[in-house]
Amino acid sequence: MNDFLPICRKDMELRGWDELDFILVTGDAYVDHPSFGHAIISRVLENEGFRVGIIPQPDWNSVDSFKILGEPKYAFLVSPGNIDSMVNHYTVNKKIRSEDSYSPGGKSGRRPDRTSIVYTSKIKQAYKGIPVIIGGIEASLRRLAHYDYWSDKVRHSILLDSKADLLIYGMGEYPIVEIAKKLKQGKNIKEITDVRGTVYAVSRLPQDALELPSFDEITKNRESFAKSFKIQYDNTDPYTGKILAEGDGTRWVVQNKPSFPITKEDFDKVYSLPFTKTYHPIYEKDGGVPALKEVEFSITNNRGCFGSCSFCALTFHQGRIVTSRSEESVINEAKELIKKPNFKGYIHDVGGPTANFSGPSCKKQGEKGSCKEKSCLGHNMCNNIEVSHSSYLGLLRKLRNLPGIKKVFIRSGIRFDYLLKDKDETFFKELCEHHISGQLKIAPEHISDSVLKVMGKPKHSVFDSFIKKYQEFNSKAGKKQFFIPYFISSHPGSTLEDALKLAEYLKGLGFTPDQVQDFYPTPGTLSTAMYYTGINPLDGKKIFVAREHKDKQDQRALLQFNRPENYHTVLKVLRSIGRTDLIGFGNKALILPPSSKEKSKKNSKKQKIAKC
Repeated sequence: MNDFLPICRKDMELRGWDELDFILVTGDAYVDHPSFGHAIISRVLENEGFRVGIIPQPDWNSVDSFKILGEPKYAFLVSPGNIDSMVNHYTVNKKIRSEDSYSPGGKSGRRPDRTSIVYTSKIKQAYKGIPVIIGGIEASLRRLAHYDYWSDKVRHSILLDSKADLLIYGMGEYPIVEIAKKLKQGKNIKEITDVRGTVYAVSRLPQDALELPSFDEITKNRESFAKSFKIQYDNTDPYTGKILAEGDGTRWVVQNKPSFPITKEDFDKVYSLPFTKTYHPIYEKDGGVPALKEVEFSITNNRGCFGSCSFCALTFHQGRIVTSRSEESVINEAKELIKKPNFKGYIHDVGGPTANFSGPSCKKQGEKGSCKEKSCLGHNMCNNIEVSHSSYLGLLRKLRNLPGIKKVFIRSGIRFDYLLKDKDETFFKELCEHHISGQLKIAPEHISDSVLKVMGKPKHSVFDSFIKKYQEFNSKAGKKQFFIPYFISSHPGSTLEDALKLAEYLKGLGFTPDQVQDFYPTPGTLSTAMYYTGINPLDGKKIFVAREHKDKQDQRALLQFNRPENYHTVLKVLRSIGRTDLIGFGNKALILPPSSKEKSKKNSKKQKIAKC
């Protein structure tokens, strides 16, 4: 029990503690694994000599649930969990999810909507004047005024809505240690206004801050919202980013410059901390915590992503500069996995946000930061990008040759345009030979170039080139391996005609996806800003957005055109856009004519009766 940080008074007594320095309240179950944010932050603070306790998934209806460890000496830390609480609770159709993989037994309902706000409120009720610092993905992506899909309105910075004292955005190891040391030195939480990667509120506009359109402006004018987002988007880099300030009533919400990316040495140090790598024993009766199964035999190798996909929040959270752990650190972790009694010889993943990124996209990015007006990859790859898979390939070779390892899989995303750019095809070859479990999951997201440009994804021809090369390597290796493409429907910029192009492409492949991801407008993404404003903030131009439920359903139905429940929707859509040529019996037809459809149903019923 002492291997875990205290979750009750008895645990504190076993350690000889009568008081904690920090108490971390989390919306996830307590899993002491570095894939969980609360585990990293608590272990990092512990390593700095601070006494830390955890309150996992407290009963938010009871103030007493927040008092079980007493009052901390310095502050409460609030982390709603690895996923934004609203995304965790609701599907894109705003229906309540029946499961929560971050809760014991996968049962939902263990955390409130808008967890950061609710938890902070309860802590403030429990202890007057105690500092509360909020962090994690929910706080990070809602750090300034933002569009909230679930209420369909612009909400205030979560710092103001929660009434927390300080907000940490991005990856929190560096900011939390600096804040903790300042508090230990006797500084008041309100005096801590100079830490990178933090957001605070004041009554006066700081002199060195770049002023954003006010909350009042962006709620009244969507062009102002787009303008504000563009300024924020251009200031996510730690080298070139500026201090930003947003007026909201009588207060200013101030975002300090981003924290610098973690160094390789510190990255290694974090992953060498004494994590138990499992869930707390209190969850045994529930069958454990399902989310652990996804990461238990996986290894995080890198952090950050210069892919800059429009629908991804990584630019705002982890940043565009990639850092990798050392080869030695990763191999040591693999050796520890081999010792586990339930390890079967298979490492499920060695990666991160994008598996085949190992460092900065170019020398300039690593020394001076990312370019403001250019993307490294996107629809058109930068000519200055430096492509190499040599270090990653060397790591994979050493891992798969370790005694006790049968197979090393790669399940993190592979950026295929970056892979094709590498003149040395050795990694691509060995990827097919050694690191795929029969099928490669790949994310082209769409096939219409106009939509792909909005998404920040490469041209469709690049994906076709990748698949051709993928099939060649598999053929040479004598392997029958397939690929499963992932697509997004109703993304901003995608019209019915674009969705139809994708449907025709899928028909040509002979593939109909079991699952289609409707675009989900989550806080902090470029795509969400487009969805709300109908404007692409990067160029200020208007863009088509499928906002109505019917429009979304039409696009989704086209992608799953052969499903019986979608037949009448597809029929109406094809008629409405003058594509009745796709209703018929030919190889290119998506659906049968109505009369033949009815005959097909009758014949099917007769066959069932005959079998009975």
